[in-house]
Amino acid sequence: MRLILLLSLSVVLTACRSAHEAKPVAAQAASPSADELPFVTLAEFSERAAQFKSVVAVPELENTPATVLGGASNAIRRANAALDRIAACPPKELSLRTTIVALDDAMYEANLTGNRIVLMKETSTNAVLRDAATEAMKIFSEWAVGLDYREDVYKVMKSFADTKPSLRGEEAKLLEETLRDYKRAGLGLPKAERDEVERLRKELSNLTTDYEANITKAQLPVKFTKAELEGVPEDFLNQKGVKTGDDEFTVMANITFHYITVMENAKREATRRRFLVLHDTLARAENVPLLKRIIELRDTIASKLGYASWADLIIEPKMAKNAATARKFCEDLKTGLQPKFDAELEAFRQLKAKETGDASAKINVWDWRYYSNQLKKERYTVDAEALRVYFPYDRALGGMFRIYQRIFGLKFARVAPPVKWCDDLQLFAVSDAKTGEPLGLFYLDMFPRTGKYHHFAQFGIIEGKLLPDGRYQRPTAALVCNFPPPSKDKPSLLSHDDVVTLFHEFGHALHTLTTQAKFARFSGTSVPRDFVEAPSQMLENWVWDKRVLDSFAADYRDPSKKIPTEILAKLKEARLATIATFYRRQLSFALLDLALHTDVKAGGGQNVVDVSNRVLTDVFLPVPPDTAMVAYFGHLMGYDAGYYGYAWAAAIAQDMATVFEHAPDGYYDVSAGRRLRQEIYAVGSARDVNVSIEKFLGRPRSIQPFLRELGIGKN
Repeated sequence: MRLILLLSLSVVLTACRSAHEAKPVAAQAASPSADELPFVTLAEFSERAAQFKSVVAVPELENTPATVLGGASNAIRRANAALDRIAACPPKELSLRTTIVALDDAMYEANLTGNRIVLMKETSTNAVLRDAATEAMKIFSEWAVGLDYREDVYKVMKSFADTKPSLRGEEAKLLEETLRDYKRAGLGLPKAERDEVERLRKELSNLTTDYEANITKAQLPVKFTKAELEGVPEDFLNQKGVKTGDDEFTVMANITFHYITVMENAKREATRRRFLVLHDTLARAENVPLLKRIIELRDTIASKLGYASWADLIIEPKMAKNAATARKFCEDLKTGLQPKFDAELEAFRQLKAKETGDASAKINVWDWRYYSNQLKKERYTVDAEALRVYFPYDRALGGMFRIYQRIFGLKFARVAPPVKWCDDLQLFAVSDAKTGEPLGLFYLDMFPRTGKYHHFAQFGIIEGKLLPDGRYQRPTAALVCNFPPPSKDKPSLLSHDDVVTLFHEFGHALHTLTTQAKFARFSGTSVPRDFVEAPSQMLENWVWDKRVLDSFAADYRDPSKKIPTEILAKLKEARLATIATFYRRQLSFALLDLALHTDVKAGGGQNVVDVSNRVLTDVFLPVPPDTAMVAYFGHLMGYDAGYYGYAWAAAIAQDMATVFEHAPDGYYDVSAGRRLRQEIYAVGSARDVNVSIEKFLGRPRSIQPFLRELGIGKN
């Protein structure tokens, strides 16, 4: 997942075999860690950037409630002044530079402040500062909604378009999409109706900020005895803060790796059920009423803008174009997976019957993680917990860096962060390996703490853009993750799934950092939301390749020990054996999202929890009636009517991965890596992503590689 601040209605703010003979990799005792990268100072990096007419920068973070709120106010004031200048442009001075480019410049500057506020809201160790950032975001977002209704600015844009300027490429796309956004915001409506839409969108903006803040604030320590946690790894139970008494263990329902560790390993069904119910009621009291109002507001706004549903409004500028196409994609995939899903559930059920002695045992929603894990252990002799010894965090990170440096032609270096928002924050510089040109900076904030964003995401801080003075502002981004932290006597040990997540999330950072787009609107990951995950999902394939894994995965106690070939083969088999379960769960979220944003109507009296639970039950497994997972489903505020994009993008990702699978050097192929960087990452959304995909593939795209990966396609 990646996050970008939402500034307007249309600008939006988670195992393949190669078809070649792998060339040998030079033997090494162990992959170097990221700590062994060279150092560079910010001053040196900045001086080098200047030689390439580029600018690199780290954010000057607001550190008090007053500066956070003042920063938002000052950004709004400066942006309003810039918009006033655009609106006052005389007809004879209308040009690309004085209209749409000036607008992109103004929004870019405002977004710099907005990005910092979002970052502080989700990462600050100071609760008072986080609350101030939440309030600042309300102010900022409400103002941002009003931008679409600056009729004076719109008239200038329209007047420039009416001159029929001779534009091509990125400039033509910028003008076209700017005018499209005004139309989608309702600028063509009578003023009274337009004013009402603006009022409703401002209310919606405040409510979504509150919903997200409630998720971040939600904390739930759950106490268990040792017996209740039978099967949970000792390494986890011995972590700092988990063992809180002689026979008391405190597990945080809101920390993702805590939740998954218990759900995958706790032998007692009562423990799993209790923990799932508690997890799926997080933020219920606060967010269910908010969600009801949010969904109804969205429907009202869509109706006033002339759309049948919020989903149709939101999906229109994406690849799918409308809700019906997105829904059909999900329903067709759901149907195609049904036989395999049934077979997987039966395999889980047989394991449960054997373990419990109950021949009529059935699989419940709190069982699937546990029995999926047991299936991997028993049928495929894969113990996910035992594999952690091969993935110490530092080595996995260093190994990933080496791979991405090689295939994308990059060079990473460590930088001392001038300011930290947490003690273990790291900062890195990225350069082009051939020319030495600085490309940007990225932070790593990788371990959980109280009050921090709960999941895994890339946060854009400074986006890439061609500045008015002709220099190029290089990007700065942050990965905000929640991997298992190191303990007193052991390093942070990742699961194989964690390593998949690491490769995925850093893919978003690469997309951001290697941009060459002229305008902020098209920079980096600012692509259609049903495509944005594809480049990162594609990179997950690397973590299933033996040659790639051998370059960094080694037992931290004895680095000469690599993951045995037969274990990786079994891991791949185990993945295929449970892949329908994984995707049916993903599709349950996607169809839930679409149902809320197509079927729930303002004034219709539908209960959002009932609608959501009904879809989850139909597509995946029956959910306990006393749960409200949607109250803790943060994607509804960023991927609203867009969660289908994960599966949609996965289909594209698997097709894109075939370029490397068929390349002479496989997942290490430099030519394929450079093409990915040039045709996908560097371009961003500066051209139609369909064109970018076909240029990278060298052919029209196909869904068949994805279906084969799921075990339901043609061979």
